[in-house]
Amino acid sequence: MRISEAARRLGTSPRMLRYRDSLGLLPGLRPLPASAAPHRQFGDHDLGAVALALAIERRYDVTPAALAFGLRVLTEPGVRAEVAELGRRIGRIQPPAARALDFEQERALRLLRMSRRPYPPPRSR
Repeated sequence: MRISEAARRLGTSPRMLRYRDSLGLLPGLRPLPASAAPHRQFGDHDLGAVALALAIERRYDVTPAALAFGLRVLTEPGVRAEVAELGRRIGRIQPPAARALDFEQERALRLLRMSRRPYPPPRSR
C-alpha cells in the first residue's frame, strides 16, 4: 500500500512516516520490480513495526528521535560504551562489579602458591 493509506491505517500522517523513515525507524526498503512506480510500498510487516514504535513512544513518553537514538545505542558498540560511561559518571549506572577481577586475582594467587610448592619426588618403579 502507498504511504497515504499506511498513514491512515496507523492514525498518523504521511509526513510523520517519512520522518520516521529518515530516522531509521522503518524496516529497510525492499527492491521494487522495474515496472513498479518509484513510491515506497508498505506491507503488513512495515505497519506492525511502526505500530510498535508508536506504542513504545506513548508508553515511555519519548519522541521518535529519542527512540531512534535508543536503537543506535543498542546497535553501535562505540555509542553504547560512551553512553554507559556517561551513566556511570552521573551515577545512573553502577560501576561494573569487581567480581570478575576478584576471580582473576584469586586464580593468579592460586597459581603462584602452586608454583612455590616443591615438586613431588619421582616415583620409583
